[in-house]
Formats: sequence, structure tokens, C-alpha cells
Amino acid sequence: MTWRRHLVLSFMPSYTFPAKFEFLDEIRDFVAEVAREGGFTEKTIYSLQLATDEAASNIIEHAYAGIPDATLSVACEVRGDEIVITLQDTGRPFDPENVREPNLKADLSNRQIGGLGIYLMRKLMDSVQYEANANAGNTLTMTKRRV
Repeated sequence: MTWRRHLVLSFMPSYTFPAKFEFLDEIRDFVAEVAREGGFTEKTIYSLQLATDEAASNIIEHAYAGIPDATLSVACEVRGDEIVITLQDTGRPFDPENVREPNLKADLSNRQIGGLGIYLMRKLMDSVQYEANANAGNTLTMTKRRV
């Protein structure tokens, strides 16, 4: 694997990946491995992978658009009965509150482009928090309780 493993301050397992779409499989595999070790069901693991995939894709496409050699750090830790997934980047900041919820009832040809990834993250996870810091970059933290 091409991951670079390091520990963040809370000793949460973390890897730095190239911010490229071809590394999404490795990011999903990392999340699944930690979730399985933490006793999460395969159904929940699929949801965790989907939410993380959407988050990483948005970072690659929007935060790092046109920036070569960018990296994305993904940390994943089971804390009691929940899993915490944190994605950090140094790309362009983003305010998810400015994204309207998609109209899922609209005909596909009439739907507004964008916003579905954030919608999915919010639906699949129990908590989604985003923080932009000019000095430290962007941090997206998603939490899911074990059912």
C-alpha cells in the first residue's frame, strides 16, 4: 500500500494519502479495517465507507481542484460504541452550510448539480462537523454509533 501511517495527537490511527481519486479504494479499505476491528456490522461499514468516499471525493474535487501533489490525511478510531473518522486537508476552505439540501423528488433532468455528497454524509452518519482554520487547514469529523 502507498499509505504513510502516522499518529495524531489522540493516538488515532491515521494515514496520509495522495489526494487523487485512484486512492479512494485504499481510503475505504482503511475505514473498513478499523470498523471491523471495532465490531461494526457490514451494513454499517458500507455506510461508513460511502460517507468517507463522498467526503474524500469532495476534498479532491473541490478543495484541491488544480493543485498537484496534494495530500489528504484520514484518521479513524473506535471510541467506546462509536467510530470517529477525521479527514484533514490544506485545500480551499468550504462552508457546508451554504450548500442547499438536494430536492430528491425532482426529476433527474431537473435536479441541481451538487450537494448530494453532503446530504449522504449527514444521512449516513450520526454527526458531521467541519472546521476551516487558516493556519491548520480544513478538518471534517464524522461520527457513527454502533447499532
